[in-house]
Amino acid sequence: MAESRRTGRSLEVLRAEAAEEISMLVEHRSRQGEDPWDFMPTLPTVDEQVVLILRADSLELDAAIGARSAQWSMHPASGQGTSMGEEYHRLRRIAMQHPELTAAVWKLIGALPDAG
Repeated sequence: MAESRRTGRSLEVLRAEAAEEISMLVEHRSRQGEDPWDFMPTLPTVDEQVVLILRADSLELDAAIGARSAQWSMHPASGQGTSMGEEYHRLRRIAMQHPELTAAVWKLIGALPDAG
């Protein structure tokens, strides 16, 4: 089974990595001539960026694991039948693993486009 590159890292380390990613994004966009006053409000917070990082890792793991069994996918906690489906389940799992990120997870659930 594939293993996430961030498995076992503390929330503090993940936050530091997210802050560095945001900093690199600010530098890149500034070098491209964009005005920071225009794009800074659109950037994710550090916790939101951590959730996005963990979500990307989860997508990689899900792809490596393959389709879930029919029995598991029909379980009410799987998110099947909701407008977000697997995406809801993936983000809910992040919130359960890192309770400090719960507010950022729920904010992103509302901001992400529908999976359906």
